[in-house]
Amino acid sequence: MVSKKSRTEVRKDKHRRIRNRLSGTAQCPRLAVFRSNNHMYAQIIDDTVGNTLVSASTLQKEVKAECEKTNNVDAAAKLGTVIAKKALDKGIKTVVFDRGGFIYQGKVKALADAAREAGLEF
Repeated sequence: MVSKKSRTEVRKDKHRRIRNRLSGTAQCPRLAVFRSNNHMYAQIIDDTVGNTLVSASTLQKEVKAECEKTNNVDAAAKLGTVIAKKALDKGIKTVVFDRGGFIYQGKVKALADAAREAGLEF
């Protein structure tokens, strides 16, 4: 009998392979994205020290108030603009995008495009 890996196991394997290739530094930190069934989370991380420099999620009041739902493409786009504004306020202009093993389409792509439009470079 052939055993099949679950989607979360496949995603975690992809994320591990991605993390072998990219890492965030103080000059160019990592923009890590995670999405659950109900919410999305984004963090900008300096991997040399292990610090989260900026974070945002659809759980926050400012994002949740402007979105009808917290798990659709519109909410992801709003989260992208929020994380980009927070990063620019801290003086972070360039980042490395870590999609977290998720496929680059839909919500993940909307977040990335919104962050780019708001001023982040990656």
